[in-house]
Amino acid sequence: MIKKIVAITSSRADYSHLYWPLKLLQANESIDLTILCFGPHLSPEYGETWKQVKKDGFKNVKTIECLLSSDTDIGMAKSLGLAILGLTDVMAELRPDLMLIIADRYEMLAPANVALTMRIPIAHIEGGDVSEGAIDDAVRNALTKMSHIHFTPTKIAKKRVLAMGEEPWRVHLSGAPSLDHLRRSTIPGANKISAQFNLDASEKLIVVAYHPVTMYQDSTREQEELFNALESRKENIVFCFPNADAGSHKIMQKTNVFCQNHANAQIHTNLPAQSYWGLLKKANLMLGNSSSGIMETPSLKLPTINIGIRQKGREQARNIIDVSADKIDITLAIEKTLSQKFLLSLQNLVNPYGDGFAAEKITSVLSQLEINKKLIFKQNML
Repeated sequence: MIKKIVAITSSRADYSHLYWPLKLLQANESIDLTILCFGPHLSPEYGETWKQVKKDGFKNVKTIECLLSSDTDIGMAKSLGLAILGLTDVMAELRPDLMLIIADRYEMLAPANVALTMRIPIAHIEGGDVSEGAIDDAVRNALTKMSHIHFTPTKIAKKRVLAMGEEPWRVHLSGAPSLDHLRRSTIPGANKISAQFNLDASEKLIVVAYHPVTMYQDSTREQEELFNALESRKENIVFCFPNADAGSHKIMQKTNVFCQNHANAQIHTNLPAQSYWGLLKKANLMLGNSSSGIMETPSLKLPTINIGIRQKGREQARNIIDVSADKIDITLAIEKTLSQKFLLSLQNLVNPYGDGFAAEKITSVLSQLEINKKLIFKQNML
């Protein structure tokens, strides 16, 4: 029997994680896959990244327009409401057997709520992790309790999901699917990346991924110290666009002004996953407060500086140094992580977030999953 699965993606970030699970699901003859793009995916400001999903060869792609052009928490909340309205119509049309969602973005509450009220079981990727400095942490836990099948990124994350009362047969250790790119995708080499980004070959490369800290009323209160620390750096600096959260426009504006005043700095609205991984492979340092710095850089043994509280509590490898949002602390950490001594200390590093085989594990479970009363009626094991 063919199983109808609708996979939900809201931005370039979660699509990069979902890419290989979606490729394997689409290739599976027992699965009828639809991909639903909404939120930042449809925003010109964020690069209209839903078009990349079509370009990547996915056949059944639907879109929902719902993101307000706003830079406030009110705009975030209203975007959620619009998303629920649009998603309800699409789910009523599709009536899928299962919804696949990922991670912890606030907008994922919309499809999860629609699925819950329409009795559509949910499979959730990357539950059980922790990021106490963002509303993402509460969102992730809410999605876990609303979901019926769980794919956790680490062993500790699996224990957390079980500790929430989920039945053991529902919880699967998959690892983070973004790491599958390292094993499966064609990643540009250092020379191609240097040419693509017009990098100064005589200088090292710092990749910066910095997002609003959504647990603060002023979600950009930590950003000034980051830019102060970078003010006199001579290395190549490549900024990635922030997430579509309250305060993102302020970060974009600050970054654009910085790049205009510093010939060694550049910003990119949207980087394909392969180019992003190519940048990380060539980089000497990642700097910011992104989950990518926590989950992905250990696989490359890339020194990483994690600034402020956004990723507080998240499981980490030893390539990551936590610092406060303070110019001096950030500067000292940059000097430490760019040293040969620190790089040599990472030789035997193992990434707790997996080995690049997540897509196979996720596809295997979903293709064999029976949609029945046992799946839909959950029992609390506490």
